[in-house]
Amino acid sequence: MRRPVGELLRQWRDRRRISQLDLALTASVSARHLSFVETGRAKPSRDLVLRLGEHLDVPLRERNGLLLAAGYAPAYPENALTDPAMAAARDAVRTLLAAHEPLPAVVVDRGWNLVDRNAGTDLLLDGVAAELLEPPVNVLRLTLHPGGMAPRIANLGQWRAHLLGRLRREVAASADGELAELLTELRGYPCADEVPDVEVPDPSHILVPLRIRHGGAELAFLGTVATFGTPLDVTLAELSIESFFPADAATAAVLRRGS
Repeated sequence: MRRPVGELLRQWRDRRRISQLDLALTASVSARHLSFVETGRAKPSRDLVLRLGEHLDVPLRERNGLLLAAGYAPAYPENALTDPAMAAARDAVRTLLAAHEPLPAVVVDRGWNLVDRNAGTDLLLDGVAAELLEPPVNVLRLTLHPGGMAPRIANLGQWRAHLLGRLRREVAASADGELAELLTELRGYPCADEVPDVEVPDPSHILVPLRIRHGGAELAFLGTVATFGTPLDVTLAELSIESFFPADAATAAVLRRGS
């Protein structure tokens, strides 16, 4: 049974730690009317639902849910990346992946499921258990599972803390039940290394690197995240391109040699 739109809006407001008065001011609605909407005494217009979703920074998928709960049709389409309407975005993603080679880059959806990857990721996937590469491939599971990349990650405790911290923040921001289940699963994976409560890099580092053993060497990578800047499609809004760059000269040299 779908919950009332007022209840959902109140939960999002509480999650964002915004007072009813502050939200009313920023969304140009009276505090009294907003109170009536949240308690179910008034039905919000479609425009008001959209404005509140925008000011509460509600993900597009959940904004559609708010509209449905209020009795309106969804406003944001959700096309598969393979659909003709997504051709320009699909080409942009593939161009970015190809241009980043021989460095690794992956495209993931909101649930951290692998959407696409470039040839540079072969270096990271060396020795990974075949069952972890069966679709749908979850990138976080692939990284931290004892049959995945974990045995080759030299700073596993540090990298695990980084990934779990990032996922924890995503769960808090999105209220996504599947992400919450994934977080619980990942926390249950064994890790012999100490996992810090707070990410604190070594004095010589400006960020937490991924250190992975490969071919008798230890390679160090720093990661970046790219998203579409103005998405109006649910699929595009939930895509992220995770790209890795050499974190030191030795790693850059190995990659230039193609070893």
